[in-house]
Amino acid sequence: MANGVNIQVGDITVTYLESHQTILNCLEAANVEVHFHCRDGFCGACRITLEEGQVAYPHGEPLAFVGEGEILACCCQPVSDIRVSID
Repeated sequence: MANGVNIQVGDITVTYLESHQTILNCLEAANVEVHFHCRDGFCGACRITLEEGQVAYPHGEPLAFVGEGEILACCCQPVSDIRVSID
């Protein structure tokens, strides 16, 4: 799994070091605000735009709708450096 990859949000870069963390956990630890409700991929509230890079869903695809270029930060992990935007 990913180790030492970067997550870029605007002008902030967060280094993702712990392969068991979700992107949401990593961003929260860096004080980057992401809206969420469930943390299990059911509600879709944590939907953010993946502008660059790749992610994986280690526990299977989320149940909430995920559109083209979107990811659910609560249940995915980066597999490369990524750039995201949060509305």
